[in-house]
Amino acid sequence: MEFGTYAEQWMKDRVLKTRTRELYDGLLRNHLLPAFGTEQLARITLASIRRWRKERLDAGPLAARPFGPVTVAKAYRLLHAIMETAVDDELIRRNPCRIDGAGQEDSEEREVIPLPVVFDIAAKIPARWRALVLLATFAQMRFGELAGLTRDRLDLDHCEIRITKALVQPDKGGLIEESPKSRAGKRGLSFPAELVPELRNHLDRYAAPGRRGLVFVGPKGGRLRRSNFNKIWSRAAAAAGVPDAHFHDLRHTGGTLAATTGATTKELMARLGHSSPRAAMIYQHATRDRDKSIAAALGKLLDATRDGSK
Repeated sequence: MEFGTYAEQWMKDRVLKTRTRELYDGLLRNHLLPAFGTEQLARITLASIRRWRKERLDAGPLAARPFGPVTVAKAYRLLHAIMETAVDDELIRRNPCRIDGAGQEDSEEREVIPLPVVFDIAAKIPARWRALVLLATFAQMRFGELAGLTRDRLDLDHCEIRITKALVQPDKGGLIEESPKSRAGKRGLSFPAELVPELRNHLDRYAAPGRRGLVFVGPKGGRLRRSNFNKIWSRAAAAAGVPDAHFHDLRHTGGTLAATTGATTKELMARLGHSSPRAAMIYQHATRDRDKSIAAALGKLLDATRDGSK
């Protein structure tokens, strides 16, 4: 069986979230099918995969069709998954995707937005969206989770939020309401009590009415769309002096702050809705600064002990 035919059936057999399906479609179309589409599954070898991967990495981001290392890693992981299923279906004897580390993404770490800048953005963004900025930071919520948040999932008395759904905007078509992309994404989390006055004011002035009304809606009551909000965000971020900041950086900032409080990896996983430790550990890089402080304190103890023994 040809790889292209099998990959098409593989996609049909999968229950995938909208954005994941779009990602896989793009990886197949732009990376895997041009190289392996007409190849028989049994004739795809480790050597041919190694050559395919190197050609794309060598082409680099300046090629007519850029193949960044992160995208290549994602394409390799998809190829590995498809070929692994082919093994299970007894179409091939062994998965040829056996390149150590080929599926690991070494994304450039995003900058942490300093808290004063976060508050500056919140001050410069239209008042309707101030609470959105604060919850993205201090509750570490994803954009789609915020867009799908309803009044009955926001408990101001106990400072808790229950995340059970998200609004997703596909590349084509209208908004879709989906459950979180993983089981870990469906979660409850706490937010600082200091946000309650801000949130109460927001609910009174800007949220949709009714027990299940959306917390964040446009001036005419429309659902929050990323494509529309990006323009609002860009203006506020530029006014605060961080024109290159992304909205998702607020979640990264909040996750980093949570790590500095001493939260364990499991606690961060639960709070941020991650199903793997690797994702949660991204935020623990901030503990390096704390580690340096500990080392400096130990150095002072060392000097004090040394001086005392003279």
